[in-house]
Amino acid sequence: MSEKFSFPTEVIDLPSKGLLYAENSPLASGKVEMKYMTAKEEDILTNVNYISSGIVIDKLIQSLIVSKINYDELLIGDKNAILIAARILGYGGEYSFEFRGKQHTVDLSALENKPLQEDLFVERKNEFEFKLPFTDNKVTFKLLTHADEKKIDEEVEGARKVNKDASVESSTRLKHQILSVNGDYTAKTIREFVDNGLLVRDARALRNYMRDISPDVDTRVQIDGGPEGGFEIPFGVQFFWPDAGI
Repeated sequence: MSEKFSFPTEVIDLPSKGLLYAENSPLASGKVEMKYMTAKEEDILTNVNYISSGIVIDKLIQSLIVSKINYDELLIGDKNAILIAARILGYGGEYSFEFRGKQHTVDLSALENKPLQEDLFVERKNEFEFKLPFTDNKVTFKLLTHADEKKIDEEVEGARKVNKDASVESSTRLKHQILSVNGDYTAKTIREFVDNGLLVRDARALRNYMRDISPDVDTRVQIDGGPEGGFEIPFGVQFFWPDAGI
């Protein structure tokens, strides 16, 4: 007769507060329940097939989430919060990394979610407006989900198979994130605009605005020798493989 083992769990607050998910989605609560890592999850982290396919972290997170959610629906910022929580639940909050030849240690549990501009999220509609400052074109865009990221990765990988030196990630991301240009929602118009009509200065302003309103974890920390506005924590191999010795 098999015996069920209980395992401790923690409830994680999502940076989006659930405001961009449909009301009937479990993610609309703004919280996700996660369990602590076990030997099963360490097996996932060492799975060569998962690592070579680039899906090891997603497999890990999916194994740790207890809440019955649709993983594809997760906004990238919310997924980042779950990722950091997974690391804390597995190996603790202390995380060390190298910067300019010096070793630094931070407490991941002290990181906070970015302040959320809740007035932009009142309708639970993942569509936002922005007027490009240099050409005055008006675009609408969405915040990316895990499903969107998969489509982007597939398109970028396809471009690299045609041309191994292709560098199309930035433009491909914009083609998937922009929903309309001057009221035109057709995919052909959006792709042509990104390739031929979007000035670099406008693209930079748009990306900055997207970043500013996106729910996420604030991963900036103050370290000796770092920039005045804070240093973005580098999430390298040692984040989930602290004994890798790299």
